[in-house]
Amino acid sequence: MNVRTIDLHFKDTPGVIAAYLIPHDGGAILIESGPGSTLPALRAGLAAQGFAPGDITDLFVTHIHLDHAGASGWLARQGAAVHVHPRGLPHLADPSRLLASAGQIYGDEMDALWGEMLPVPADRLIPVEDETVTRIGGLEILALATPGHASHHHAYLVGGTCFSGDVGGVRLAGPRHIVLPMPPPEFHLETWIASCRRLQDQRIEKVAPTHFGVYPDAAAHFDLLAETLADTGAWLEENLPCAPEEDLEAAVAGWLEDRARAAGLSSADHGRYEVANPSHTSAWGIARYWKKYRGET
Repeated sequence: MNVRTIDLHFKDTPGVIAAYLIPHDGGAILIESGPGSTLPALRAGLAAQGFAPGDITDLFVTHIHLDHAGASGWLARQGAAVHVHPRGLPHLADPSRLLASAGQIYGDEMDALWGEMLPVPADRLIPVEDETVTRIGGLEILALATPGHASHHHAYLVGGTCFSGDVGGVRLAGPRHIVLPMPPPEFHLETWIASCRRLQDQRIEKVAPTHFGVYPDAAAHFDLLAETLADTGAWLEENLPCAPEEDLEAAVAGWLEDRARAAGLSSADHGRYEVANPSHTSAWGIARYWKKYRGET
């Protein structure tokens, strides 16, 4: 299987959001579309690989967050069928609620960050259930429901490669390091731990998180993910009962910076992780999780 990584240069930063191109007998599939703001980079990346947007027969999105599926409507208009978790499908057909929710978080930065998100026409949408195997041009794509980051999240297994979306964490080039993207409203630690265990039970050789790249050490990656989830739980237990909510953003930012330094990341490396996964959005997700599921403030 020939996986080609297209760097979408989000916020003019290389190596933070990927779309994965896999050629097949009748064109190519794409895993993740990226946001509407990175369409120029997507078009350029496809052209560099000898493909036009109309050659994409099928798009698989791991979940409907804007950095993963924001350009799905545009690709559907070029002819791609869009495969998505059933719970995410209505929000691609009509993204108004999704955009309104994101607007509450990002405010005036919405357009610059995410660009335009077009609805996906109903006849281009294909719901994908857990453990569905989709066969396209000699490829087999297995969907695995993997909530925790979002309830409507799939990881996709193609050959021995796991396209892990966000449930595999954020891992960028450099020292081996994983950060959990924990934005509101659906971050749920215990569910994420179960999803990690499910992926550890699969026969996976390579892992390809959307943020960012294909790594050949899948077993070590998921072991580190499990360790990161455990460390996160321990930090929450120690800090959330006593941290004032107004101080939480600074506390999360400091904790993530300390983890990066301990892993051997430079300040520049850590800055790229902040582009891929801003610590303040994880602080908001942590606060909501703690209040909703732990019954504590």
